[in-house]
Amino acid sequence: MRIVIAEDSTLLRDGLTRMLTDHGHEVVGAIDDAVGLAQLVEREDADLVVLDVRMPPTHTDEGIRAALELRAQWPDLPIIVLSQYVEENYASELLAGDLGGIGYVLKDRVTDVGQFVETVGRVAQGGTAIDSEVVSQLLARTRRQRPIAELTPREREVLGLMAEGRSNTAIAEKLVITQRAVEKHVKNIFQKLRLTPADTDHRRVLAVLRYLDAR
Repeated sequence: MRIVIAEDSTLLRDGLTRMLTDHGHEVVGAIDDAVGLAQLVEREDADLVVLDVRMPPTHTDEGIRAALELRAQWPDLPIIVLSQYVEENYASELLAGDLGGIGYVLKDRVTDVGQFVETVGRVAQGGTAIDSEVVSQLLARTRRQRPIAELTPREREVLGLMAEGRSNTAIAEKLVITQRAVEKHVKNIFQKLRLTPADTDHRRVLAVLRYLDAR
């Protein structure tokens, strides 16, 4: 697999490069900021990107913004985001879109080589890898009074497909119903789970987290 790394810590960047190379992958680019990342990904025809949430120059949201821009340009590009600790707003923003091929991993988990290499493989194949601590904190913030049990069987089916990272169009094709019907079910799911629109809360990912928590 051809991998690009964007991480401002030299120690971690070099460590990731060695780790991935030792496990048969090719690190085709390793940079310390998000400037020119998209061009690097395109030039090297990268199969997967690993990047830090916070990078120069401001060390705020450069990494997560770069991840969102990459996904907008290449929706199927697998991306693993690394974070020193749980950035709730950034995590929910990243997970608000298509969940396929997305990973959000805390940096202290990278020391478990086997687990991280497994995460790389899973995300590369279109899977999702969300750190358990991220899930716990997002759930703690977003739990509501109404239980998942209030959903109809069809609404639970739609929510289950949302949890697989499927778009409304894909859900409609899977269930052989119209996209308008899917949109209606999604709206009902949000209402029953009391997931109201907010600047920092992304209802689609929060609904999925509620579903996973109830399983």
